[in-house]
Amino acid sequence: MRPFAFSTAGTIRFGRGVAQDAAAVAAGFSTSVLVLHGRTPARAGWLLDDLRRRGAEVLAIACPGEPDLTLVEDALAAARPAAPGVVVAVGGGAAIDLGKALAALIPNPAGPLAYLEVVGEGRALDVAPLPVIAVPTTAGTGSEVTKNAVIGVPAHRRKVSLRDPRMIPRIALVDPALTDGTPAGVTFASGLDAVTQAIEPYVSTVANPLTDALCRDAIPRGLAALVRLSAAEDPAARDDIALASLCGGIALANAGLGAVHGLAAVIGGRTRAPHGAICAALLPHVLTANAAAVPPDSAAAARLQDVRAWIAAALSVPPAGALETLASWSRHVGIPRIADMAIDEADIPAIGSEARSASSSRANPVPPQAFDFESVLRSSLTK
Repeated sequence: MRPFAFSTAGTIRFGRGVAQDAAAVAAGFSTSVLVLHGRTPARAGWLLDDLRRRGAEVLAIACPGEPDLTLVEDALAAARPAAPGVVVAVGGGAAIDLGKALAALIPNPAGPLAYLEVVGEGRALDVAPLPVIAVPTTAGTGSEVTKNAVIGVPAHRRKVSLRDPRMIPRIALVDPALTDGTPAGVTFASGLDAVTQAIEPYVSTVANPLTDALCRDAIPRGLAALVRLSAAEDPAARDDIALASLCGGIALANAGLGAVHGLAAVIGGRTRAPHGAICAALLPHVLTANAAAVPPDSAAAARLQDVRAWIAAALSVPPAGALETLASWSRHVGIPRIADMAIDEADIPAIGSEARSASSSRANPVPPQAFDFESVLRSSLTK
């Protein structure tokens, strides 16, 4: 067996109601608290009120969308003078990523570009990040258990990561009740991202027995939950997709991703389209291309067949038609085509070249230099 390492959040608590302990947990770290929340402050009102009742000094910063360099720099300028001792990030993956980025940058002496990969210096953090308590309100990114924060850099038309093993949140409070009633567009874009983030680590070249165990449960669980949610609101399905998202986040942090996320980082940086929707639109096409390119009797081929079978079972179709059905089902629940994201034929060579060098593509079952990113893009423009 190949040696491997495994890391995750210091403590994970999962279940309905666990979010109500966030203020008490934060108070155990510091009385000066930075709270990152989504676009609507009222959704975090319960947490802000509870922190203030406990006598904490609270600075609240909104994350109105997927964070970019300007948002990070502005938030950092506001947060550093407050000298918080703990960061609580409550919201979707964007808010949690911004929280992790600020927790990393506040105690460090330089600005974001010193530490950002690809477009920056890519330096290791000089000082350990502040502790982070992550409270996700969507089921999709798994950011509550990952060691990076994705930041858009419009000047380079890229999304890149601020990355350090110490950025994994100290505490993850995963409360599916916070996702109840999430609008359909967010439910299916983020949910299919969650499934993708379990599939790619499962077929990864650096998968290990622990990530395999997580993914073998998360993939069919997440797919079945999304099918149930496409029929009606279902708290039990919300629980299942939240658990699938958590497991996928742990898996990707330890086994990497693949071509879906390599392409999504480039397309997201160029178009500002939602990350989850991009991944959902690309997934069937990348799976098809990987299956066509791996040796038919290889371990990678067997794993891709497992994935096809799980998709087929969830959608009640024969395995041979599973990926085509997934693409049409995704459009049925509101996922746009790549062509609807302001990408056209002329963009394909540049996107393919950038995705080939993206860090997320490294663990794809077909090596990035041999994978036909351009054909995948052409297929996803029309199907």
